[in-house]
Amino acid sequence: MTAEPIKTDLPARMDALPWSRWHLLIVIALGIRWVLDGLEVTLAGAVGATLKDPAALGLSDADVGLSGTFYLIGAVAGAIGFGYATDRFGRRKLFFLTLLLYVGATAASALSWGPGSYFVFRALTGAGIGGEYAAINSAIDELIPARVRGHVDLLINSTFWLGAALGSGATIVLLNPEFLPVAYGWRIVFGIGAVLGLGILLLRNSVPESPRWLLTRGRVDEAEAVVKDIQKHVMQDANGDHRAPKPQHRVTTIHPRSSTPWKQIGRVMLVEHRTRSILAFVLMVAQAFFYNALGFFTLPLILTKFYAVPASHVSWYLLPFAVGNIAGPVLLGRLFDVIGRKPMIIATYAGAAVLLVITAVLFQHDLLTAVTQALTWTVIFFVASCAASAAYLTVSEIFPLELRAIAISIFYAIGTLIGGAGAPALFGYLIDTGSRNMVLLGFLLAAALMATAAAAEAIWGVKAERRSLEEIATPLEAR
Repeated sequence: MTAEPIKTDLPARMDALPWSRWHLLIVIALGIRWVLDGLEVTLAGAVGATLKDPAALGLSDADVGLSGTFYLIGAVAGAIGFGYATDRFGRRKLFFLTLLLYVGATAASALSWGPGSYFVFRALTGAGIGGEYAAINSAIDELIPARVRGHVDLLINSTFWLGAALGSGATIVLLNPEFLPVAYGWRIVFGIGAVLGLGILLLRNSVPESPRWLLTRGRVDEAEAVVKDIQKHVMQDANGDHRAPKPQHRVTTIHPRSSTPWKQIGRVMLVEHRTRSILAFVLMVAQAFFYNALGFFTLPLILTKFYAVPASHVSWYLLPFAVGNIAGPVLLGRLFDVIGRKPMIIATYAGAAVLLVITAVLFQHDLLTAVTQALTWTVIFFVASCAASAAYLTVSEIFPLELRAIAISIFYAIGTLIGGAGAPALFGYLIDTGSRNMVLLGFLLAAALMATAAAAEAIWGVKAERRSLEEIATPLEAR
């Protein structure tokens, strides 16, 4: 590691590259992790109703909600620990460590023998998932060209819902007692997640270390080699033209060092970029509560409690809900690069709030059936999925390179603890009362948080579309 200042155009060369099959490979290798995450959350949500059966674990509605809370608490701990390690030791190493933890904990979940062991294993699974958020989102932003970064980021995060759709389809068979005994079907569900996780380890070998991160550690030769290899693959795809495009941005000067102290992290986030931190806080809290209160943890409980849907049929209703979450970023994601981050974030957060209020009133007056309840959720989350993904995109763009991963981790953790960890337990309690008026209050709280986030974006939103990461937030070592 050199201690001398580095003048480099490597970030600019990365942003100047045309879209290619190499970028698509990176998207697949990283995005497929969210497929597994979506599969995991869907399976856990669908399994919740089955686990209430005495032949399974005999959980109560409150226990099902509590298991979701344990999962999220584990995710918070994993995010902070692995997030700091991602900035300290590199993006690539953490890809493998967090995924191995997930595989082991999910396999252990399949072997749970009671509520206590199930809660512990769900917490460890969450820790693996939480660590992945920091490593993957930081790598996405640092490897994808600036002009398409927003759309690609939203698409990758939306693959969570592809996994959710696959999970919904799988549980139709696996949790149906006509095909498998109740005592074994849910265990096979978790076992599938562990097996798929092992397969993803092979794909991760194709993802290089971030050249931007290597530069902050003074590993110039390694960073140059990675970028040259990327350019070679990209330009081979460009009709055999091996000439790399000319960078359009300025040269960046970086003063390498081994780590960023917590004192400086705090000063940057709480003083220098205070308003950006407030924005990140509000966006993350709102979307975390919205999804963890209304998503796969509680929708099955609403269907079984208020519409008498058999637990074995819940997955049929989750399938269109998952498809709606995928369709939102696919159809609207490009607008975040074309129209811009700020107007689209405002529109998606506010739109989700309005749609939820309308649905909440219809629910309170018992004007919905199980089918129409699922359809309204599909429409709401068609919009809300873009808002949630945009929150992670915002956090990963607006802070300096050296603390990108820990910033994602911190705000994910804060959002999850304040907005998400208690949401499943809260809605588990509200649903357990059997009162539509009580559940309505929870719906209105979620809508109010989303509306507040839309207002925060209107005040503090950052224009990040088609701009290099170094322009949005100057690296600490460049000063």
